[in-house]
Amino acid sequence: MERFLLGFLTGNQNEGGESLVDTIKIAVLPIAKVFTICFLGFLLAYFKILPANGRKLLNGLVFSLLLPCLIFSQLGQAITLEKMIEWWFIPFNVLLATISGSLIGLAVVSIVRPPYPFFKFTIIHIGIGNIGNVPLVLISALCREKSNPFGDSEKCTQDGNAYISFGQWVGAIVLYTYVFSMLAPPSEGTFDIEDRDLPLKNSPKDSTQEQVPLLTQEAMPTNSDAPKIRKIKDLLAFVFEKLKVKQILHPPIIASILAMVIGCVPFLKRLVFTNDAPLYFFTDSCTILGDAMIPSILLALGGNLIDGPGSSKLGIRTTAAIVFGRLVLVPPAGLGIVMLADKLGFLPPGDKMFRFVLLLQHSMPTSVLSGAVANLRGCGREGAAVLFWVHIFAILSMSGWIVLYLHILF
Repeated sequence: MERFLLGFLTGNQNEGGESLVDTIKIAVLPIAKVFTICFLGFLLAYFKILPANGRKLLNGLVFSLLLPCLIFSQLGQAITLEKMIEWWFIPFNVLLATISGSLIGLAVVSIVRPPYPFFKFTIIHIGIGNIGNVPLVLISALCREKSNPFGDSEKCTQDGNAYISFGQWVGAIVLYTYVFSMLAPPSEGTFDIEDRDLPLKNSPKDSTQEQVPLLTQEAMPTNSDAPKIRKIKDLLAFVFEKLKVKQILHPPIIASILAMVIGCVPFLKRLVFTNDAPLYFFTDSCTILGDAMIPSILLALGGNLIDGPGSSKLGIRTTAAIVFGRLVLVPPAGLGIVMLADKLGFLPPGDKMFRFVLLLQHSMPTSVLSGAVANLRGCGREGAAVLFWVHIFAILSMSGWIVLYLHILF
């Protein structure tokens, strides 16, 4: 931190020969590009060229096709069995980011005291960051810069996308278990409740049967007279339903699993991912489709922001607390986690892109998918309000954190 402040005051060059002004330029330009495309999406939505139905279709296309293609092509070409073992800290970092963010959210909730139905909502929207779409966009924009500190643009993009994609399967499990459970409606069955001044520790527990993704109180079906094969089928069906495997196995997660399986088996990798492979035409097609993911998701995100704050019941104080907690309080905790992991030798030596991706996982705005889960759980209006303000202020916060990270790494 002292070195960063000294560089800011003196404008001296860092170890890589780049001045602080150059570092700020490298950090801010990707954010400016992201903001520009988002703003174009906002204009398209404002003038009804990209209406709500169109944005929904575009989101579906990104989620079901373009993002899986990007993950499959980038992660599959980069991953090997040795690298999977070497990269073990990436998914673990996602879990640590969830835990630390949720603890910070709990501290913020205990101080701010949000409206009664939105205690857990506030914790989740502080604790769950976007570990997929926005980091992929930032890495792509950063690596396009000829002066980027990570070197060759193609290798920079491939490594960054592979690291980010490798952590997405854990993020999906967290989202459809922990987040889904935490955003359950209160015992009244709805978030549309009049203002009630209840203390946090006395918030009512949900006494109704809830669709909890992992734990339920239903008995496992048994039938002593049924054949063993039938019992096994019943057991598998029970596990599949109760663990909500269908909810977790979305296209991006399936693409990640396929990429890891094929990439870790040398014969399959030579068959699919090498330039002279018989099936490389399929990988190349996925690469072409994956390139369309970045502009598509940004246009959709910018268009979704037209919904704006809406008539949220959170109030200015709670909304500001979520923005401050997510963008200002969570990243320093993440920086401490990554620096400690580096000192303990958990990270690949000398891989600065690896460390940069880990830091980004702690510094992103609230996950867009958590807003989608909030919509499913009946608090979508408040979720849209939080996403609007968090992404607006993230333009400034991400620029600042990226400047700091690049100065620490280089």
